[in-house]
Amino acid sequence: MVTEKMANITEKQPNRYGFVVRPEANKLQIKAEIEALYNVTVVDVNTMIYAGKRSSRYTKAGLIRGQKNAFKKAIVTVKEGDMIDFYSNI
Repeated sequence: MVTEKMANITEKQPNRYGFVVRPEANKLQIKAEIEALYNVTVVDVNTMIYAGKRSSRYTKAGLIRGQKNAFKKAIVTVKEGDMIDFYSNI
């Protein structure tokens, strides 16, 4: 997850990274998957569930209503000295 808020967290604590994960995934599954994908040692996993919010806007065609997607976010802390490079395969 590359957002302005996550960039601020990573600047303050360089060993923390954010990921959008499946809503049914638990912390142990997230830890195992990150360690397998990026070859790092995961120390801690914090998860947050975001609810989908309703939104509406006025247009020429009238009122349009919709809903933003719900998702689960995980902030992973890796061992001191390990690093995940998101931009290596671009």
